[in-house]
Amino acid sequence: MSIRLRLTAWYSGILAAVLIFWGVVIYAFVYFNTYNEVEQQLREKSLRITQQIGVNPLSQTLDLEPFAESQLQEAQIYIQLVDYQSGSYKRSDNLVKSGISFPIAKIHNIREEIGITKMVVEGIPFLVNQQALSLQGTNDIRGLLQVGANVSSQERLLEALRNILVFGWLVAMALAITSGLILARKSMRPLVNVIDAANQIQSGDDLSVRIQYSGPKDEIGRLIETVNNMLERTELSFRGLEETNAAQRRFVSDASHELRTPLTTIRGNVDFLKKLWDQEGNDRPNLDEETIKQMSIEAIEDMADEGKRMSRLISDMLSLARADTGQKIELNPIPLQILVQEVARRAQFLDRQADWLPGDLSILNGIYVNGSKDYLQQVLFIFIENAFKYTPEGSVTLDALLYKGQVGLRISDTGIGMERDQVPFIFDRFYRADESRGATPGIGLGLSIAKWIIEEHNGSVEVVTRRGEGTTFIIWLPVVFAPPIE
Repeated sequence: MSIRLRLTAWYSGILAAVLIFWGVVIYAFVYFNTYNEVEQQLREKSLRITQQIGVNPLSQTLDLEPFAESQLQEAQIYIQLVDYQSGSYKRSDNLVKSGISFPIAKIHNIREEIGITKMVVEGIPFLVNQQALSLQGTNDIRGLLQVGANVSSQERLLEALRNILVFGWLVAMALAITSGLILARKSMRPLVNVIDAANQIQSGDDLSVRIQYSGPKDEIGRLIETVNNMLERTELSFRGLEETNAAQRRFVSDASHELRTPLTTIRGNVDFLKKLWDQEGNDRPNLDEETIKQMSIEAIEDMADEGKRMSRLISDMLSLARADTGQKIELNPIPLQILVQEVARRAQFLDRQADWLPGDLSILNGIYVNGSKDYLQQVLFIFIENAFKYTPEGSVTLDALLYKGQVGLRISDTGIGMERDQVPFIFDRFYRADESRGATPGIGLGLSIAKWIIEEHNGSVEVVTRRGEGTTFIIWLPVVFAPPIE
């Protein structure tokens, strides 16, 4: 069953239940008010008649003579008095003229029959109040008083009301089902557009398709807006996936290129050494032993340097592979001052041409961060080595600052700097701006690794640079414990 039919069925079912409920309420209200007045009148007449009933002193039978027949006839009240002792019964004059009599209950069932009951006598509906009669001073039932009223007009009224309610219910349901189908079809039309758009996207490669909707911002409008937002995110995700695949291809290509260069150097030196030390070959150069030894040492040193370069490249690529696989760094509270001072001490032994000027790090006393000691040292050395690399003269400084629950480790240099439009790309893998910053050694993975480490520590990095004036990196890390400010 389609949603349109289900909605119509639900709406129609709820409307039918509501109409039935209110129909029952209305009918019960009219029924109660129609018969309540008659029942009250019957009780009053029964009480008055009971007080007027006399007893024949000779036969000790009930007497109906004191009744005021004119009043009873005007009120359309029908009376029947039964004497169980004599077996006789008396009827009011209007009841006699009608030629009917009320059914008489058996004396042993009289207690179950007393009260107001509805009965049909010769096709005429009556509401009858039956009351047991006893002689004064005794509990023995001697007779039965039946006071009834003709309720034909009330029955006709209730029958007409029933017909109106049933017919009205049928008409209302027919209109509800018809209008419900029309409205459901109109309401579901935008969903058909959603399905058509989804099929269009599924059957093609165009993710820019959007659902056109100009109606109110109701549930359907919000649904279409959500679907359009989802399509937009899907398109962005698809583009991001394409960019990721392109970046992955560039990464493989760049890694292959970076590995090819040292391998070529190593293979060239191996071939050179093989020729140099081949005692039987004709290609061996005619050199003295000292020259051969010196050339061999130089070739071995070249191979060692290229081996170290390959080792660093593979290590960096393994770090990035861990980042790509979602590997998490185990974080523990670490005293930051000791770690940074150790890095500052060891940094002075790095290859450099610039002056190394670590600043006052006492502000870090008592400062703890959640982190890994080895990874935090690695990220600091990455930025310091990067500063030394691009600062052929001048100085590199390291200091710290606190700001709003965060600690900043600032590495500044007075080197060649870079253009502002290059900043967004410096953390990309294998990105290097050698064309503008001069030819420098490196493979362009250090800052990518540093960014991953900082993000794993829930931190961030800030870059300030100007071409020809230097660059400043600030590593911001959240503080988990700090001494109180005096």
